[in-house]
Amino acid sequence: MKDLLNGWGATAVVFLPLVGAAVMLAIPKSEETLHKVVALATSLVVFGVGVALLANFDYDHTATVQFFQDKAWIDVINSRYIMGIDGISLPLIALTVFVVPLVIVYSWDHFPEPHNPKAFLILILILETGMIGSFVAQDLLLFFVFFEFVLLPMYFMIGVYGGEQRKYASLKFFLYTAFGSALMIVAILATYFLSPEISIDGEMRHTFSMIALSEWGGAGLAKSTVILIFGGFFMGFGIKVPMFPFHTWLPDAHTQAPTQGSVILAAVLLKLGTYGFVRIAIPILPEGAKWWAPIIGGLAVIGIIYGALGCLAQTDMKRLIAFSSVAHMGYVMLGIATLTPFGINAAIFGMVAHGLITGMLFFIAGSVKDRFHTLEIKRLGGLLLQAPHMGWLLGFSAMASLGLPGLAGFWGEFPAILSAYNPADGLSEELFRFYMVVAAIGTVLAAGYLLWLLQRVAFGTPTEEFEHEHIHDMHLTDYLAWAPMILFIVVLGVYPNLIFRVTDAAVIHSLAGLGGN
Repeated sequence: MKDLLNGWGATAVVFLPLVGAAVMLAIPKSEETLHKVVALATSLVVFGVGVALLANFDYDHTATVQFFQDKAWIDVINSRYIMGIDGISLPLIALTVFVVPLVIVYSWDHFPEPHNPKAFLILILILETGMIGSFVAQDLLLFFVFFEFVLLPMYFMIGVYGGEQRKYASLKFFLYTAFGSALMIVAILATYFLSPEISIDGEMRHTFSMIALSEWGGAGLAKSTVILIFGGFFMGFGIKVPMFPFHTWLPDAHTQAPTQGSVILAAVLLKLGTYGFVRIAIPILPEGAKWWAPIIGGLAVIGIIYGALGCLAQTDMKRLIAFSSVAHMGYVMLGIATLTPFGINAAIFGMVAHGLITGMLFFIAGSVKDRFHTLEIKRLGGLLLQAPHMGWLLGFSAMASLGLPGLAGFWGEFPAILSAYNPADGLSEELFRFYMVVAAIGTVLAAGYLLWLLQRVAFGTPTEEFEHEHIHDMHLTDYLAWAPMILFIVVLGVYPNLIFRVTDAAVIHSLAGLGGN
């Protein structure tokens, strides 16, 4: 089994969703049940391959790229098909293969209008390939292909299956992301042409290999050049996160997207940006990272406060959760900005925790809308009376989101804040300790808007509009989709070392170019 995984494991986990999508293309649109079965079976097979990769991963050498593949691809520019998994990418791959089947299970009885399960499920499987491919790719150009691969299916998911303002939201999402990608491809090409040539089959050539470029670490480049190239990566990844002030596409996208799109966007897609910083920008251009770190940290804490204040101003439940993502990703970026193993370990944990918790909140918001046909907070109330199971789960998810100890959210926020106390050598301790204080204030604001949401939606009595309505509590598909997420929110909260022991050595290795960490 291990030999098979070493040869084909990385490729299989990336492209099996496309195989399932191709099978569905051949099935008539009218066969809805068959489409559901094929999509779910495909996602479960991908999940099985993911579990096999987890089981056969060498946890004593997490800094080593495992299940490594290196094949010729675009020979004329020496871009190669390089795939592999290390301790940084493994948790995010696991998150992706875990979330997608749950989204499909939830979709079983919750397809948005226009009702077309075939097209909708195909979009989800295409998204899965792009997301996993981004985490597995070890060639810059290959990474960019997968990074862009997710753009069109998410555009159609929002633009076709979204709410009343879906066209505006989908176009805004597309344009923002495309603008960032344009600057990122310039940075990739600059890195390619300015990096030293290496011997390839006896011939000296430039390379897109992320492993080789990380070993080079920008050595020999003028500081101004490094800063500019890092800036290109910063724009591409920062918009995808999204960081303040590039965040404005996110609330619109979340508000208009169908529930499944919001869950995938929150759980995985936003992580492509933060992963890009950790995997590409910092290891390849460590000196650029040092120059940009105070700016990134500053924008991160502004995002924390702005996102929290934005939440307090919202009248729509889904839009409130979207603004909370801006705040929570601010904690992730603060950890990354410290350029320390402690901070980046916390950031990676925060990515996984945010994916599970905010994904859960969007699931609940979607089910609330299905039953009440609105997400206006002022029209809701008494959820604990009318749908007690859903009300309790909303309370659980809110507590996890505000960082209650014992739940996953705590280990994503608290260590990230604490890491700012001792940033990397060369960064201002006074400045980052100021960032730490501001971020800590953000947790108080988070408690405010989450408890306010809980009090308005779950507690009290139903509003006059719905007091005589029979509100169905949870469906079987809700239980099946949500229970695993709840379980892992608790497990990671109680035993965070499940992730920290995987990421630590890989993070230390990725920061080798910074020195002194």
